[in-house]
Amino acid sequence: KEMLTIVDKPLIQYAIEEAQAAGIEQFFFVTGRAKSALEDHFDLAFELEASLKERGRTALLDELRGWLPEAGQLAYTRQQRPLGLGHAVWCARHLVGDDPFAVILPDDLMVGDPPCLAEMVDVYARTGGNLVAVVDVPREQTKRYGVLDLVCDDGRLARARGVVEKPDPADAPSTLTIIGRYIVQPEIFGHLADIAPGAGGEIQLTDGLDRLIADGQPFHGLRVAGRRFDCGSKLGYLEANIALGLRHPELGEALRGLLKTYL
Repeated sequence: KEMLTIVDKPLIQYAIEEAQAAGIEQFFFVTGRAKSALEDHFDLAFELEASLKERGRTALLDELRGWLPEAGQLAYTRQQRPLGLGHAVWCARHLVGDDPFAVILPDDLMVGDPPCLAEMVDVYARTGGNLVAVVDVPREQTKRYGVLDLVCDDGRLARARGVVEKPDPADAPSTLTIIGRYIVQPEIFGHLADIAPGAGGEIQLTDGLDRLIADGQPFHGLRVAGRRFDCGSKLGYLEANIALGLRHPELGEALRGLLKTYL
């Protein structure tokens, strides 16, 4: 999914650009089998660059080089078995070390100004602890998300006493749910190492976050200003292409006219 293109670049590139806008300088990818296209995307494409240079496409060549992380900023590790998000994060423990870190799920495309993670980093500077991006959902959808058990909520920033993964709607402690952006303390790795599989038979990141709360670390959910597109669903993927296509400086006007022919 991370290599699906939204208008003119893949989801993983949007994620990297969002992280760069937040001041992040080290990028770690947890991959699996058949993910070579992801790694190749962040490598130099000598044949393409030579072709663009030969054709005088200097603007496109500069654009291609402009977003590419520098040598040494990227690292990859493998999750050999799909044991859940918590396990995937744990696989990166030796790369992350003892520093706080961000987790981005690329199929949650966040579009806004300020960029989602930059907004979170700004709030994190005041709250410390662990911080997640959240949205309010209809109660019947809580079974699809990690749900916050709230202490207080001012309408933008909420503090939680716990988090429950994919609860039955009747048992959900709130309707405030986590989407694919996290700022997490490194102590979570010790908890993820001995967490038993939870919802869906997977090692859940939310179970590790719940243990950090039990340890006394602050835990907040932030309603970010940007728009979320769930590109893990067919409709969300189509919506993202339409929304960003309409904003595209070269394609927007033509796409708007094209859509009118179908509506």
